[in-house]
Amino acid sequence: MKLDIRYFAWLRERVGTATETVETEAATIADLIAELSSRDAGYALAFSDPGAIRAAIDHELVAMDAPLAGAREVAFFPPMTGG
Repeated sequence: MKLDIRYFAWLRERVGTATETVETEAATIADLIAELSSRDAGYALAFSDPGAIRAAIDHELVAMDAPLAGAREVAFFPPMTGG
């Protein structure tokens, strides 16, 4: 499947791009993270602590075990805080 991926904050800095389109066989967000982490050192560093990352599928916050079937966009970002 083809997915548009968006990276925010320090994730964007570590992977070196804000957006990209990838072809993937990943079934879940966790599978996608594992796949992306294997690309190079920047991706590995960005995803080295999955507990410090939040994900959204098509603008909806999801858990790491969320299925990707039917998704068009995945976004990765650090946890948000209020203030």
